Amino acid sequence: MRFISGYLHAAGSLVALAFGDALGAPLEGSAQPESWVTKMLPGGRHFRKKGQITDDTLQAMAVAESLVTCGEFDQKDLILRLFSGYEKYKEWYGPTSSSFFELIKSGTLPHRAAWLVHKKRHGSRSNGSVMRGFPLGIFYPSHEVYQISIACSQLTHFDPVPAHCSAWLNIMVSDMCRGISRQKAYRHARSLCMNDEVYAILGNYENYSPDPSLDAVLCSHAALFSFMHARTLEGAILSAVNLGGDADTVGACCGALAGAYWGLEAIPEWCKTDLEYYDELLKIADALWKRAKK
Repeated sequence: MRFISGYLHAAGSLVALAFGDALGAPLEGSAQPESWVTKMLPGGRHFRKKGQITDDTLQAMAVAESLVTCGEFDQKDLILRLFSGYEKYKEWYGPTSSSFFELIKSGTLPHRAAWLVHKKRHGSRSNGSVMRGFPLGIFYPSHEVYQISIACSQLTHFDPVPAHCSAWLNIMVSDMCRGISRQKAYRHARSLCMNDEVYAILGNYENYSPDPSLDAVLCSHAALFSFMHARTLEGAILSAVNLGGDADTVGACCGALAGAYWGLEAIPEWCKTDLEYYDELLKIADALWKRAKK
């Protein structure tokens, strides 16, 4: 029964990540909507179909599939999987990740590519490495996930801020998938944070209004704020995506937290019907949880 319960939360995290991603995708880059969005819609700047995911979910699936295949975090395997997704859907990727993968394509080694992008763009603290990292929280227990999250983030994002944001949120997912309460998971992540800026904002999330930004710490805060104030999974994700801005990524990050806490059964039926890759996400989550380090 304990394994089944854990699976429902692991699957909930991965599916709800995709739920937030697809629900927020048509709002990506927009102002806060005047009318509250409550269902899957088509449209947006990439003219998406109803329920269609973005690279947020594709990259998270790549992390999950790599963990299942390798049985551990394997940098080389993951880079190949992430690059394959980029080659198929280049137009979906943000500026930091796109610049990184173009350097990889030219033969630049990953860690040098990350540094070069950081230098050329005068920073690399965007949220692309935060949104993809949540399967690490499902797979690893919280005492292992911090340093692995940092390593995964810094494959593509040289700046330490996204890495520590990812570590914070992944610790919460790890704890909640393993039966720990929302507040206790939050306090645990807070106690382990090793970055002053991330600690100041996420550790005092109620003192700031959510800003659905591409910036890693602001995006993470908006997702955390929406999750911590919500009473239901659906309410958390709706609050996140209706902020506008980088709605798909804020929605994905909030969804990963909410799904880990409330579980698969809390995801509304209308989402399961409309969501692209729903069955595939369940299969990946099942394989991931079976191989996870409990």
